[in-house]
Amino acid sequence: MKRVWQALGLVLALTAFMPRESQAQSAQGKKPEGTLRQNYPNPFNPETKIPFSVGDPPTCSDAGKQYRVTLKVYNLLSQLVATPVLQGSATPLDNATVPCGDYVAYWDGKVLNTGREAASGVYYYRLEVNGVPLQLRKMLVAK
Repeated sequence: MKRVWQALGLVLALTAFMPRESQAQSAQGKKPEGTLRQNYPNPFNPETKIPFSVGDPPTCSDAGKQYRVTLKVYNLLSQLVATPVLQGSATPLDNATVPCGDYVAYWDGKVLNTGREAASGVYYYRLEVNGVPLQLRKMLVAK
């Protein structure tokens, strides 16, 4: 039980230091090229979906532009756990090229290159568009 409280304390401490999207925007003075939304279901077991968008949907003022998208899942120690795939395809979201629009990523809850299910606990997922980290969110695996 003591470890659970220690893990919770670590999560709260990390959350306090996470940059907020609006703060990053104002510091750079540019509009972000994507939005990361909360996964669902959350908490989940064994799989989840992660909605995100790139560009400025639904208008997509620059419809011909292609965006380089990376979405990764990390544990509390910042170790890479998984690279979700674009829902409806087997395309891993690791420098994947997509046009402007709304998308959903799918993670089967398995650890990268092992086939075993991720342990219960808190995980973070991060969206990068064109090599720029946009947002970090947390999710919970509950067994």
